[in-house]
Amino acid sequence: MNTSEATAVAVTTFSQEDSLPRVPLPTLEASCERFLAWCAPLLTAAERTETEAEVAAFLRPDSPGRVLHRALEQYDATDGVHSWLDTFWPYRYLGRRDRIALNANFFFLFQDSGEEQVSRAAGLVTGALHYKSRLDREAVPPVTQRGRPQSMVQNKYLFSTTRIPGAELDTVRSPYSEAWPGPSDARHIVVFHRGAMFRLDVLGADGVPHSPEDLRAGLRAVMKAGTEPPAPGTSVGHLTTMARAEWAAARRTLLARPGNTEALNTVETALFCLSLEDFAPADTQAACDELLYGDRGNRWFDKAVTFVVFADGRAGINVEHCELDGTTILSFTDALLGTPADEHARRSGARTQGPPVPEAITFDLDDETLRSRARSAADAFAQYGHDTATTTVSFEDFGADTAKALGVSPDAFVQAAYQLAHQRAKGHLGATYESIATRQYRHGRTEAMRVVTPEMQDFVTAMDDPAADTKAKRTALRAAAGAHVARAKECQAGQAPEQHLWELELIQRRRGADLGVTEQPALYRTPGWLKMRDDYLSTSSAPSANIQYFGFGSTSPRCIGVAYVLLPTRFNVYLSTPRPVAPQMHTFATELRRAITELRDLLAPGA
Repeated sequence: MNTSEATAVAVTTFSQEDSLPRVPLPTLEASCERFLAWCAPLLTAAERTETEAEVAAFLRPDSPGRVLHRALEQYDATDGVHSWLDTFWPYRYLGRRDRIALNANFFFLFQDSGEEQVSRAAGLVTGALHYKSRLDREAVPPVTQRGRPQSMVQNKYLFSTTRIPGAELDTVRSPYSEAWPGPSDARHIVVFHRGAMFRLDVLGADGVPHSPEDLRAGLRAVMKAGTEPPAPGTSVGHLTTMARAEWAAARRTLLARPGNTEALNTVETALFCLSLEDFAPADTQAACDELLYGDRGNRWFDKAVTFVVFADGRAGINVEHCELDGTTILSFTDALLGTPADEHARRSGARTQGPPVPEAITFDLDDETLRSRARSAADAFAQYGHDTATTTVSFEDFGADTAKALGVSPDAFVQAAYQLAHQRAKGHLGATYESIATRQYRHGRTEAMRVVTPEMQDFVTAMDDPAADTKAKRTALRAAAGAHVARAKECQAGQAPEQHLWELELIQRRRGADLGVTEQPALYRTPGWLKMRDDYLSTSSAPSANIQYFGFGSTSPRCIGVAYVLLPTRFNVYLSTPRPVAPQMHTFATELRRAITELRDLLAPGA
């Protein structure tokens, strides 16, 4: 252990978790008041009146809302419960029944390193093994923001974690659990090449990592063994693209065949997956698309972490979202990419032990039903990817420093630009989601922020109002930015309505009969609730100098997913939407370029 690590372990990775403050549970009154304020800009006068009436009913003494909130208060006070959101998160992520491939998993495209494919892949494995060795010793120092320690619990799900499909609710197989106490003791990864799967032991029998030279030789052996792709319908990874209940049924059929239990166990306990592609994407956007929904049997989308390395050495990561948020993956990838692979090897104690020998992972698919499912899953997901439109937007002359120099919060600046571009592209504003990290709380994850405030609405109107002069537009922009920052701070403080009210609805679904609330409260059918959560834009940020692009799929049939990397001197955006919305998405991209320039000019000194 080096000196810096020795200093860091004085405060170990997970040692501060129990001392973190709990996520505050808002009062029912506060959440209802905020809900009405947040949805108001999206509603007509009649819709506001209807929504207000149902909120008033929800707040009456002994109303269903009061009953559900008391149940949540009791749960929050239960021994062993870290947060009132402890049950919310599994239901939100593990309860979804559609496919998670493209719909839920997210990706990062790394900065280019100039290395050829095998060296790049071996370097990523080396860095990941070093991170795991530090994590196992709890030598990864807790992240701090503005002097406040952040929850590190998500790091327990980086290695050997796999989502397991269920008929009604998925589960997670992971270390640091009752079934698998402590860090993962697995020594292998799963390597995909041309749809074939291989087990590759990357740690020796004593747990010491193989040297980069060993790993390079092992990966070359994988590529040699996987020269010929498997027969159609035999790449089991295709099944992970299915809707969850369908995949659960297919998995049960798999387990009924001799030998498949061992094969599944090998995949599910692997430290992570590595996909070695046999092609180079045509351009950056194509690389992003392949990271988001590339398949060819070369993915196991249920795996927490999959590194993807293309034939030309470009690389990225695909992440299963149920236990991992972008902030944790950013810290992980920054640790990997911020240090040369040889230095990772030296610090982890990696040594030459002879090249690891790949072992083919084979499944018994003699059942024609399974082969048919794999083929149909492959075809359906390929079509689903084709039906998704994407594009990238890059600004080399704008970044966070530009906005700061103009006296505006960088995030508020770009969110204002998104709203203006959306108005011009579609002719109206729409519900906009922004993810706000709340890891300063015990087991904290994210909060749902809604971007369209009355001030944002006024700003967008002023920008295209012929009667509004420069001063009026500038005043409106600064007011919108100020309101945005204020709302973001509320979300960071746990004072936001959506997740609170959503969890009350989920309690009614789970426990309504026992609580005497047998019907869904009418609040959840109001125009306010439905419109506030019907995303037209779904936005999230991943600021890191080590990545080029960040991306995810859209969240509704008319939504544009907006994933952005906003750095001091660079601003890159990846957009995705269902193909019927493609023309509007491309117009949005054009209008976004125009809006960034327009707002920068508006705030320029002397304007």
